[in-house]
Amino acid sequence: MRVKKYIQLIFMLCLLISSCNGKKEKGTSSKESSSFDSLLSRYYNERMHLYPLESTENGGIQYNDLLPNDLTAAFRDTQKVFYDKYRDLLSQYDVSKLNADQLTSYNTLKWTLQIESEGLKFKTYLTPISQMWSLPLSFGQLGSGQGIQPFKTVKDYEDFLKRMAAFKVWCDTAVENMREGIAIGYTNPRLIIERTLPQMNSMAVGDVKLHLFYQPIKNMPASISAADKARLDTLYQKSIKEYIIPSYKKLYDFIKDEYIQKCRTTAGIGALPEGKELYNYLIRNYTTTDLTGDSVFNIGMSEVKRIRTEMEKVKDETGYKGDLKSFFAYLNTDKKFFPYHSVNEVLDAYRKIHTTMEPQLKKFFDVVPKTKFEIRETEKFREASASVEYQGGTADGKRPGIFYVPVPDINKFNYFVMEDLFLHEAIPGHHYQISLQRENKSLPEFRKYSWNSAYGEGWALYTEYLGKELGLYKDPYQYFGYLSKQMHRAIRLVVDAGMHAKGWTREQAIQFSLDNESESKDAITVEVERYIAIPAQALSYKIGQMKILELRVKAEKELGAKFNVAKFHDAVLDGGCLPLAVLETKIDNWITEEKKK
Repeated sequence: MRVKKYIQLIFMLCLLISSCNGKKEKGTSSKESSSFDSLLSRYYNERMHLYPLESTENGGIQYNDLLPNDLTAAFRDTQKVFYDKYRDLLSQYDVSKLNADQLTSYNTLKWTLQIESEGLKFKTYLTPISQMWSLPLSFGQLGSGQGIQPFKTVKDYEDFLKRMAAFKVWCDTAVENMREGIAIGYTNPRLIIERTLPQMNSMAVGDVKLHLFYQPIKNMPASISAADKARLDTLYQKSIKEYIIPSYKKLYDFIKDEYIQKCRTTAGIGALPEGKELYNYLIRNYTTTDLTGDSVFNIGMSEVKRIRTEMEKVKDETGYKGDLKSFFAYLNTDKKFFPYHSVNEVLDAYRKIHTTMEPQLKKFFDVVPKTKFEIRETEKFREASASVEYQGGTADGKRPGIFYVPVPDINKFNYFVMEDLFLHEAIPGHHYQISLQRENKSLPEFRKYSWNSAYGEGWALYTEYLGKELGLYKDPYQYFGYLSKQMHRAIRLVVDAGMHAKGWTREQAIQFSLDNESESKDAITVEVERYIAIPAQALSYKIGQMKILELRVKAEKELGAKFNVAKFHDAVLDGGCLPLAVLETKIDNWITEEKKK
């Protein structure tokens, strides 16, 4: 441990020295533009060393053996030095000397450094585990060999051995931090932490050769020699026995026997010592706006009312005679909405959706991704708590973009929202946005791989709006599925802010959802518990979509006959994942340029 602390101190010292040297860049010489590009490159490279899992996600290989213990005070100190260094360097540039794209990079990086630096003052490291997003879950995806961690060469396998050893250290710190949280009343909600027990237990038991983390050994490439295969087999069995199974068992036992009894019974983070300030910060982080909990709540209530009126119209068009709430029940119980008998039938149905709209895509997008695309069933170990999701591919073609579909019970798989979900999670939603961003060679590296939830999720939600234009939603039930998902995102504004800013209970949030959307009670419960586990993240969808729709309406109005929807989409997508204010400036500039043509 002492050696690790020395290494961290040396790294921090190097950052400080580099920061001091960087002050020589001050000024507005003719080399300012190239100097700025160099700064962006250095920022990205240093960031990848600090956040090696980001590097792996982005297709980098140089840090695939690293797994920093990001729960420690020493790591947070290193983060602070890093953010302060680049905020200082950025402030020394004369923005008038930068071109338009560089100015977009400047404003994006400035926002990123500010929001991430601000986040360091909160004690979220005391609640490192949840049923939705936490390292023990994502590490299972890495270790399965089916995620972003590569397992193609001997070095790939050796890299992950080091990460498995580091995972044990992370888990030990997680337990220490949660104990510290107990002491000061900073804990997870009990109902959320209960959901992690089966997740941890599934990794804490079983035959090593049947373990999820042994799968890469079962699937070793033929290019690896017999001697290396035997050696790696032995090392992986040893690591699973010594690091993986004991670490998950330690988390499971601690949560079951000690932590869960001390967890808070409230749903919203407003109950935490810093809860109100933390929630406002998370709203800014996820929506990239200055909205407050109250304003988000009011926007949500207005949208719920608007969408409900449209749902009533579509319900009447289907010929259904009952009220809207009974129509919701009909959609969730009638056998015709549950037509599938196997997972393969579900996956084939999604493939057919893609085939149906493919001819229309060229009319709405001049630039389309080169990254390959696949549809897969979600892994069994996490599908019980998972929703449909997209995992981005790499621009070099080594890893495709993947649309994951969980089917824990085929008898409960409802078809009427499938078109909407495919538009959002796959094409032209996340697959187009993320792939085009990563393939864009004109973007600096940090913008190729950056993520802002309001933009990324806002774009994906906006693409649901394109369904009719792309030849979908011809079935009124599928169109009602679209409205259902729009309502779902509007409800999120109400119940997320309701729980975290207004003191709503989990039960109040569930009931409001049941009263206004077609999701089943089981599905709604999972969703509400997601909002409890990840406050404010779910706000980003609707807030981002509303901004992109606002910009499209503005462009259509100002450009008139000159408006081209494909060019508009290209303009939205070609800058990467931007804070909404930066995106708005970009589109305003695009409108100005289009007027001149």
